[in-house]
Amino acid sequence: MLAKLVYPHQGNGFLSRLFSKLFRKKKRIMLGVYGPVNSGKTTLANRMCMDFVGEKLGSVSRVPHETRSINIMENVSLKLKNGSSLVMDVVDTPGIATRITYRSFLRYGFKKNEALERAAEAARGVVEAIKSMEHVNVALIVIDSTKDPTSQVNWVIAGNLKARNVPYIVVANKIDLPYSRPLRVEKAFIDDRVVSISALRGDNIEELYNAIIEVAAS
Repeated sequence: MLAKLVYPHQGNGFLSRLFSKLFRKKKRIMLGVYGPVNSGKTTLANRMCMDFVGEKLGSVSRVPHETRSINIMENVSLKLKNGSSLVMDVVDTPGIATRITYRSFLRYGFKKNEALERAAEAARGVVEAIKSMEHVNVALIVIDSTKDPTSQVNWVIAGNLKARNVPYIVVANKIDLPYSRPLRVEKAFIDDRVVSISALRGDNIEELYNAIIEVAAS
Protein backbone atom coordinates (compact mmCIF):
# COMPACT_ATOMS: atom_id res chain seq x y z
CA MET A 1 0.00 0.00 0.00
CA LEU A 2 1.27 3.43 -0.88
CA ALA A 3 1.75 6.06 1.77
CA LYS A 4 -1.20 8.36 2.21
CA LEU A 5 -1.62 11.81 3.71
CA VAL A 6 -4.35 12.23 6.29
CA TYR A 7 -5.59 15.62 7.49
CA PRO A 8 -7.86 15.17 10.53
CA HIS A 9 -10.60 17.73 11.10
CA GLN A 10 -10.98 19.32 14.52
CA GLY A 11 -12.90 17.20 17.02
CA ASN A 12 -11.72 14.75 19.66
CA GLY A 13 -14.18 12.01 18.66
CA PHE A 14 -13.03 12.07 15.04
CA LEU A 15 -9.39 12.07 16.13
CA SER A 16 -9.84 9.04 18.41
CA ARG A 17 -11.67 7.09 15.69
CA LEU A 18 -8.98 7.93 13.16
CA PHE A 19 -6.14 6.76 15.39
CA SER A 20 -8.01 3.56 16.28
CA LYS A 21 -8.63 2.81 12.61
CA LEU A 22 -5.00 3.37 11.68
CA PHE A 23 -3.70 1.26 14.53
CA ARG A 24 -5.92 -1.70 13.65
CA LYS A 25 -4.97 -1.75 9.99
CA LYS A 26 -1.54 -3.32 10.38
CA LYS A 27 1.06 -4.24 12.90
CA ARG A 28 2.99 -1.01 12.69
CA ILE A 29 3.82 1.89 14.93
CA MET A 30 2.53 5.40 15.15
CA LEU A 31 5.46 7.79 15.50
CA GLY A 32 4.52 11.11 17.08
CA VAL A 33 6.69 14.16 16.37
CA TYR A 34 6.44 16.73 19.20
CA GLY A 35 8.27 19.84 20.25
CA PRO A 36 8.08 23.55 20.96
CA VAL A 37 7.10 26.04 18.28
CA ASN A 38 9.63 26.34 15.43
CA SER A 39 11.89 23.58 16.74
CA GLY A 40 11.87 21.88 13.33
CA LYS A 41 9.18 19.25 13.85
CA THR A 42 7.62 19.57 10.40
CA THR A 43 11.04 19.84 8.75
CA LEU A 44 11.95 16.51 10.37
CA ALA A 45 8.62 14.91 9.46
CA ASN A 46 9.13 16.09 5.88
CA ARG A 47 12.68 14.69 5.88
CA MET A 48 11.46 11.24 6.94
CA CYS A 49 8.58 11.21 4.46
CA MET A 50 10.76 12.46 1.60
CA ASP A 51 13.48 9.88 2.38
CA PHE A 52 11.08 6.92 2.27
CA VAL A 53 7.99 8.09 0.39
CA GLY A 54 9.18 10.97 -1.77
CA GLU A 55 6.44 13.30 -0.58
CA LYS A 56 6.34 16.08 2.02
CA LEU A 57 3.92 15.95 4.92
CA GLY A 58 3.44 19.64 5.80
CA SER A 59 4.45 23.23 5.09
CA VAL A 60 7.23 25.02 6.96
CA SER A 61 7.18 28.69 7.93
CA ARG A 62 9.01 31.04 10.28
CA VAL A 63 5.61 32.21 11.54
CA PRO A 64 4.91 30.51 14.89
CA HIS A 65 2.20 27.82 15.05
CA GLU A 66 2.14 27.37 11.28
CA THR A 67 1.15 23.74 11.90
CA ARG A 68 -2.19 24.15 13.69
CA SER A 69 -3.65 20.65 13.35
CA ILE A 70 -2.32 17.12 13.24
CA ASN A 71 -1.11 15.75 9.88
CA ILE A 72 -0.45 12.05 9.33
CA MET A 73 1.45 10.20 6.63
CA GLU A 74 0.46 6.53 6.61
CA ASN A 75 2.62 3.57 5.62
CA VAL A 76 6.05 5.14 5.76
CA SER A 77 8.33 2.15 5.26
CA LEU A 78 11.60 2.96 7.01
CA LYS A 79 14.33 0.80 5.46
CA LEU A 80 18.00 1.08 6.39
CA LYS A 81 21.19 -0.06 4.68
CA ASN A 82 21.80 -2.69 7.38
CA GLY A 83 18.53 -4.43 6.48
CA SER A 84 16.49 -3.09 9.39
CA SER A 85 13.00 -1.94 8.53
CA LEU A 86 9.85 -0.60 10.13
CA VAL A 87 6.44 0.48 8.87
CA MET A 88 5.10 3.55 10.63
CA ASP A 89 2.51 6.28 10.45
CA VAL A 90 4.26 9.61 10.97
CA VAL A 91 2.18 12.00 13.09
CA ASP A 92 3.27 15.64 12.77
CA THR A 93 1.74 17.70 15.58
CA PRO A 94 1.25 21.42 16.24
CA GLY A 95 3.96 23.17 18.23
CA ILE A 96 3.38 22.97 21.97
CA ALA A 97 3.58 26.17 24.00
CA THR A 98 2.84 27.04 27.62
CA ARG A 99 1.79 30.57 26.68
CA ILE A 100 0.06 31.78 23.52
CA THR A 101 -0.73 35.42 22.84
CA TYR A 102 -2.19 37.04 19.75
CA ARG A 103 0.48 39.77 19.99
CA SER A 104 3.15 37.35 18.80
CA PHE A 105 1.34 37.16 15.44
CA LEU A 106 1.14 40.92 15.05
CA ARG A 107 4.91 41.00 14.49
CA TYR A 108 4.39 38.97 11.31
CA GLY A 109 1.97 41.41 9.74
CA PHE A 110 -1.33 39.91 10.86
CA LYS A 111 -4.20 42.26 11.63
CA LYS A 112 -5.61 42.05 15.15
CA ASN A 113 -8.66 39.96 14.24
CA GLU A 114 -6.46 37.59 12.20
CA ALA A 115 -3.97 37.37 15.06
CA LEU A 116 -6.74 36.55 17.53
CA GLU A 117 -8.01 33.80 15.25
CA ARG A 118 -4.53 32.33 14.80
CA ALA A 119 -3.94 32.38 18.56
CA ALA A 120 -7.21 30.52 19.14
CA GLU A 121 -6.28 27.94 16.49
CA ALA A 122 -2.84 27.56 18.06
CA ALA A 123 -4.37 26.92 21.48
CA ARG A 124 -6.64 24.24 20.05
CA GLY A 125 -3.62 22.72 18.30
CA VAL A 126 -1.73 22.41 21.59
CA VAL A 127 -4.65 20.52 23.14
CA GLU A 128 -4.88 18.28 20.07
CA ALA A 129 -1.14 17.55 20.19
CA ILE A 130 -1.25 16.55 23.87
CA LYS A 131 -4.30 14.33 23.31
CA SER A 132 -2.61 12.55 20.41
CA MET A 133 0.01 11.20 22.83
CA GLU A 134 -2.59 8.69 23.99
CA HIS A 135 -2.38 6.94 20.61
CA VAL A 136 1.30 6.96 19.56
CA ASN A 137 3.71 4.09 20.19
CA VAL A 138 6.99 6.02 19.95
CA ALA A 139 7.61 9.76 20.12
CA LEU A 140 10.29 12.21 19.08
CA ILE A 141 10.81 15.36 21.15
CA VAL A 142 12.37 17.83 18.72
CA ILE A 143 14.41 20.56 20.42
CA ASP A 144 16.14 23.54 18.83
CA SER A 145 19.75 23.03 19.97
CA THR A 146 20.51 26.75 19.56
CA LYS A 147 18.14 27.53 22.46
CA ASP A 148 18.01 26.73 26.17
CA PRO A 149 16.79 23.11 26.42
CA THR A 150 15.58 23.54 30.01
CA SER A 151 12.49 25.51 29.01
CA GLN A 152 9.21 24.63 30.67
CA VAL A 153 7.58 23.45 27.45
CA ASN A 154 10.22 20.72 26.96
CA TRP A 155 9.52 19.36 30.46
CA VAL A 156 5.79 19.52 29.79
CA ILE A 157 6.17 17.39 26.65
CA ALA A 158 8.49 14.86 28.30
CA GLY A 159 6.28 14.69 31.41
CA ASN A 160 3.13 14.03 29.38
CA LEU A 161 4.82 11.25 27.42
CA LYS A 162 6.18 9.64 30.59
CA ALA A 163 2.75 9.81 32.21
CA ARG A 164 1.39 7.82 29.26
CA ASN A 165 4.35 5.38 29.21
CA VAL A 166 5.25 6.39 25.66
CA PRO A 167 8.94 5.75 24.90
CA TYR A 168 10.61 8.74 23.30
CA ILE A 169 13.84 9.97 21.73
CA VAL A 170 15.06 13.50 22.31
CA VAL A 171 16.18 15.04 19.01
CA ALA A 172 18.70 17.89 19.30
CA ASN A 173 17.92 19.58 16.01
CA LYS A 174 19.59 22.35 13.96
CA ILE A 175 23.20 21.25 14.51
CA ASP A 176 23.98 22.91 11.17
CA LEU A 177 23.61 26.35 12.80
CA PRO A 178 26.66 28.14 14.28
CA TYR A 179 25.13 28.58 17.76
CA SER A 180 24.03 24.97 18.08
CA ARG A 181 24.90 23.40 21.45
CA PRO A 182 23.70 19.77 21.33
CA LEU A 183 25.76 18.96 24.43
CA ARG A 184 23.43 21.20 26.46
CA VAL A 185 20.50 19.09 25.31
CA GLU A 186 22.31 15.90 26.32
CA LYS A 187 23.03 17.31 29.77
CA ALA A 188 19.46 18.52 30.24
CA PHE A 189 18.09 15.08 29.27
CA ILE A 190 20.88 13.01 30.77
CA ASP A 191 18.61 10.02 31.51
CA ASP A 192 17.08 9.97 28.03
CA ARG A 193 18.30 8.91 24.62
CA VAL A 194 19.44 11.98 22.68
CA VAL A 195 20.30 12.06 18.98
CA SER A 196 21.76 15.23 17.44
CA ILE A 197 20.74 15.98 13.84
CA SER A 198 20.06 18.60 11.23
CA ALA A 199 16.60 17.87 9.88
CA LEU A 200 17.17 20.48 7.19
CA ARG A 201 20.41 19.02 5.79
CA GLY A 202 19.99 15.43 6.93
CA ASP A 203 23.11 15.40 9.11
CA ASN A 204 23.22 12.28 11.34
CA ILE A 205 19.71 11.30 10.23
CA GLU A 206 20.69 7.63 9.83
CA GLU A 207 21.48 7.44 13.55
CA LEU A 208 18.01 8.73 14.34
CA TYR A 209 16.39 6.15 12.07
CA ASN A 210 18.34 3.38 13.80
CA ALA A 211 17.27 4.74 17.18
CA ILE A 212 13.59 4.73 16.13
CA ILE A 213 13.80 1.07 15.07
CA GLU A 214 15.59 0.09 18.30
CA VAL A 215 13.10 1.89 20.54
CA ALA A 216 10.14 0.48 18.62
CA ALA A 217 11.51 -3.04 19.06
CA SER A 218 12.16 -2.70 22.80
